[in-house]
Amino acid sequence: MNNFDFYNPTKIIFGADTVARLNDMVPPEARVLILFGGASASKNGTLAEVRSALGARTVHEFGGIEANPSYETMIEAITVARREKIDFLLAVGGGSVIDGTKFVAAAARFDGEPWEIMEAGGKNVTSALPFATVLTLPATGSEMNNGAVIMRKATQAKLAFRSPLVFPQFSILDPSKTFSLPPTQIANGAADAFVHVLEQYLTYPVQALVQDRFAEGLLQTLVEVGPQALATPQDYDTRANLMWVATLALNGVIGAGVPQDWATHMIGHELTALHGIDHARTLAIVLPSLLHVQRAGKHAKLLQYASRVWHITEGSEEQRIAAAIERTRGFFEELGIKTRLSDYGLDRSAIPAIIAQLDAHGMTALGEHRDVTLDVSRTILEGAL
Repeated sequence: MNNFDFYNPTKIIFGADTVARLNDMVPPEARVLILFGGASASKNGTLAEVRSALGARTVHEFGGIEANPSYETMIEAITVARREKIDFLLAVGGGSVIDGTKFVAAAARFDGEPWEIMEAGGKNVTSALPFATVLTLPATGSEMNNGAVIMRKATQAKLAFRSPLVFPQFSILDPSKTFSLPPTQIANGAADAFVHVLEQYLTYPVQALVQDRFAEGLLQTLVEVGPQALATPQDYDTRANLMWVATLALNGVIGAGVPQDWATHMIGHELTALHGIDHARTLAIVLPSLLHVQRAGKHAKLLQYASRVWHITEGSEEQRIAAAIERTRGFFEELGIKTRLSDYGLDRSAIPAIIAQLDAHGMTALGEHRDVTLDVSRTILEGAL
């Protein structure tokens, strides 16, 4: 196991009817800005619960944060935060709203041009507004980590940043808030969480037995509850397990002391930025092809994945690896997520622009071995046709 530092200060408040706990958790004198996405937070009653729980506090609201939060929209939110002298942010929504809120938290106190935060990956963040979240969509794990992804429409750049200053102070996770979500969002959430785990697990062995077993348990849980969450949308226990596994998939525990990949995410970001494909669906497109192309470097862990997660024990090593990759593709397809570029109307002619964007953003040596060059990324995309 590699050396590591682990730090996660986010308090989790989990369970039904927990939104009312906001009254206990948010400072009574706080000037609060509630940030949310579309109309669903209002239609399902969550916003009304949040407003009620905040009581007599000074509260402002900012809605319209996109499924892939844009820099342009978040600049508007930063303007509101500064103008109204906001001192506490509250994200009500899924990972996109939370990511946008993290950016506002960092940028509201940033002296330079806010996009510099993204270009520096967050290393230049020295102060941030405190914030919390009310999670309504299990997917990204942003409710319990210190990372965020923002897209700048003007340049079609989708970049990530992280900082220890943008951990949520607390996050409220009420599984019943997911009951009204459309099936597409539930499927995307399960796929996103699945790939989050694989990016930290499917690399090479470093004798991190605890992290491996934990990751394998999360993967098996997702295989079990992902389809169930679609089939029985009002089943509280199923939604509770989906919500918790998505949080655990990216809160730092399974990634501590192990090599990590993230090439699938970096390539996927460019697909979203250029073609507007849902983030989770870009991962389902890229991952099976990446595993095939990178199977030599991932050989030992692919065999372990085949055996422990999919219970594939028959056949040669190469046959078992191939079967595990196909079972992975099959899991996404079972969720209703197509896994080929052609399923989204893209052909070989789309690849050069994706490679050009990877090059422009410095994504030229990706993966746990830093061997996913632009040529390798091109091969992965060609395999995803």
